[in-house]
Amino acid sequence: MFTGIIQSVGQLAQIQPKGEDTRLYIRTGKLDLSDVQLGDSIAVNGVCLTAVELPGDGFWADVSGETLNKTTLSRLQQASPANLEKAMTPTTRLGGHLVSGHVDGVGEVVLRETAGRSEHFQIKAPDNLAHYIAKKGSICVDGISLTVNDVNGSVFDLNIVPHTLQETTMDQYKVGQEVNLEVDIIARYLERLLTGNSPENTQGMANSGLISNMITEEFLAKHGFIK
Repeated sequence: MFTGIIQSVGQLAQIQPKGEDTRLYIRTGKLDLSDVQLGDSIAVNGVCLTAVELPGDGFWADVSGETLNKTTLSRLQQASPANLEKAMTPTTRLGGHLVSGHVDGVGEVVLRETAGRSEHFQIKAPDNLAHYIAKKGSICVDGISLTVNDVNGSVFDLNIVPHTLQETTMDQYKVGQEVNLEVDIIARYLERLLTGNSPENTQGMANSGLISNMITEEFLAKHGFIK
């Protein structure tokens, strides 16, 4: 598990194709690897990867064909920057929100504009994820825990302060760029609670928009998820 608070912007140093899979070498920059052991998890742009070698200034990780197909890792090129976060511990400050490192889908930056000292972004999520995204709720974008300012259909708004721009890859975002998205785990469990055990009910409610109508700001506030 992770918190969505980026600890370093690393760099993809090497790419080694391994049949349908790929091995990546990530230089970790200022990320402290002194407490990292083989087999530990590190999130790379929001994707949970396992460290299989630790040469010193970074780590090697194997990436499956499934992960390459479902995330933006396959789009990375040598020297591409990447958001990094080590797995949380029981004593980690939970400054963001609970993030699993399992990407739900790939979104697209559709707008970027300056708003005072901040940057205003709009990101379009895949239609099947839109009902999980709530105004003032949490969303993980390329491993970054962010608050949703507004939602219009499958497009959600973000206002990013200068510190976040400086400490993550978001300052390099351009319109048309694809980003990894992980929806709030709480939203997924709420859906399950509302729909029961039947997968057919879950899919039917999602397709009809009933879930998005039920999970409102009022609903979340009433059940203690937001204040």
